[in-house]
Amino acid sequence: MGPVRLGMLLFILTVSGTPKEEDDNTERLPSKCEVCKLLSLELQEELSRTGRSREVLELGQVLDTGKRKRHIPYSVSETRLEEALENLCERILDYSVHAEREGSLRYAKGQSQTMATLKGLVQKGVKVDLGIPLELWDEPSVEVTFLKKQCETMLEEFEDVVGDWYFHHQEQPLQHFLCEGHVLRATETACLQETWTGKEKLTDGQEKTEEEEEEEEEVTNTPGHPKHDPEEL
Repeated sequence: MGPVRLGMLLFILTVSGTPKEEDDNTERLPSKCEVCKLLSLELQEELSRTGRSREVLELGQVLDTGKRKRHIPYSVSETRLEEALENLCERILDYSVHAEREGSLRYAKGQSQTMATLKGLVQKGVKVDLGIPLELWDEPSVEVTFLKKQCETMLEEFEDVVGDWYFHHQEQPLQHFLCEGHVLRATETACLQETWTGKEKLTDGQEKTEEEEEEEEEVTNTPGHPKHDPEEL
């Protein structure tokens, strides 16, 4: 059997039950809305991780005048914000493109369903041609690299806005304050409404219905297509 090229494989995956990819959604660069959404998500998650710290920082120096150091709770300190912002955009490289999903949901951490299927085929001895060496499959894609660069640009441009939110407006979600309030026009905010419900694809370990199993077996037994274990698709 010759190598399975990407276009043919995507067709097989679509027929086998993987959500169909839109032609204009298979290869594209992230929008400003998607960049702001992920930047906000990453920053709020990092701040949530450190928000319960009871550490108290001592700031300033004891001078000859007898002036005492200031004691500031770490949870409201500038140090906490600075540490959260450090390497923030670098963490965007942990994302993958989940091409089987639509809109901003295509960017998520972890291996995509499509990539898991491709690797499963390789393990079975099927030659899959993506146009790049196998050892580079897990490297950040062009889309994710672009996300990271745009994250850095956006953070530099709106650093003061992020600081204003941190010190004065944390009662509002950062996504609302930053993205809707400062970065995006009203016509550019659609991606902010896209949320993961868990229904977009089968989760690992989730049981399929009898009807789905019958349909899948029908496709995988079609002449000309090798039979695959349904759990690997």
